[in-house]
Amino acid sequence: MAMVKVSLPADLVLDVMVLEGTRSAQDAVEAVLRDYVKRGRRTDALTGNVAEGRQPLEEHRRDSNVGGP
Repeated sequence: MAMVKVSLPADLVLDVMVLEGTRSAQDAVEAVLRDYVKRGRRTDALTGNVAEGRQPLEEHRRDSNVGGP
C-alpha cells in the first residue's frame, strides 16, 4: 500500500492522541481517518446517497492493486 506523509499542527495531533487514547501520532491520525471513512459509508448506506465521485476512486484503487500484494 502506498504511504502518504503530511504535516499537521502538533497541538492538533496531540489532541487527537488524547481523544483516541494512543501513544503514537501515526496511530491516532489513522484511527480518526478510518472512523471518518466508516461513518461516511454508513451514512451513504442509510440514505442511499452515494457520492458520484466515489465509484471511479474505488475502481482506480482496484486497478492499482492488480498484480500487487
